[in-house]
Amino acid sequence: MSRVVWLLLGAALLCGHGAFCRRVVSGQKVCFADFKHPCYKMAYFQELSSRVSFQEARLACESEGGALLSLENEAEQKLIESMLQNLTKPGTGISDGDFWIGLWRNGEGPASGACPDLYQWSDGSSSQYRNWYTDEPSCGSEKCVVMYHQPTANPGLGGPYLYQWNDDRCNMKHNYICKYEPEINPTAPGEKTYFTNQPGDTHQNVVVTEAGIIPNLIYVVIPTIPLLLLILVAFGTCCFQMLHKSKGRTKTSPNQSTLWISKSARKESGMEV
Repeated sequence: MSRVVWLLLGAALLCGHGAFCRRVVSGQKVCFADFKHPCYKMAYFQELSSRVSFQEARLACESEGGALLSLENEAEQKLIESMLQNLTKPGTGISDGDFWIGLWRNGEGPASGACPDLYQWSDGSSSQYRNWYTDEPSCGSEKCVVMYHQPTANPGLGGPYLYQWNDDRCNMKHNYICKYEPEINPTAPGEKTYFTNQPGDTHQNVVVTEAGIIPNLIYVVIPTIPLLLLILVAFGTCCFQMLHKSKGRTKTSPNQSTLWISKSARKESGMEV
């Protein structure tokens, strides 16, 4: 989708809390070397105008063969929290911004059962795990679910607005998290794979697949084009002025000299030694 622009940042060698020693970068797919656990991708947008609705996020994940995040249990919830903590370390410039997950109410019109029981996973998962914030879901017109990520907000009745879930209107604009089937051979062209095997890892041998160098260069070069053009114009102007001055110096030839030289030898009379 044209609105979905991955913020491809250079990976930094900053060891994070929990299972990750490579920095998790927005737009990066994170996999596990045992090839048994799912892969994940965090899509964080610094610009609010670039964030997407629930359906846009869902289509973005599905276009890459994945789905919006479904959570099977508390262990997977903690894993995602660890990845978000690593993504949003101090100094990264990443701050508040909730993330769409794949839980929603798709029913139209009245339906039987309590409101919280009407939510289902968009990828078809039958998981009953829930991590609602206090007094959520509020239901009504709010049918799609986000994972809170508001580290700078003042805590509410349920504590900080971090990692617990809240239902929201599906047309609201947020970041999102994709989930993919385990990759048996994560060696796509232009990608680089990293491994870690920390003793305390919940899931050992984490593989972080980075985007290739060409997309990164594009994001570096494009913002510098105006500066490069300015330098080029200044250089051309300087060269033109130097050339103009050089022509000015050579305009007067020896045949056109304004100096008069006598052709006859001057008689020096009255000069005695």
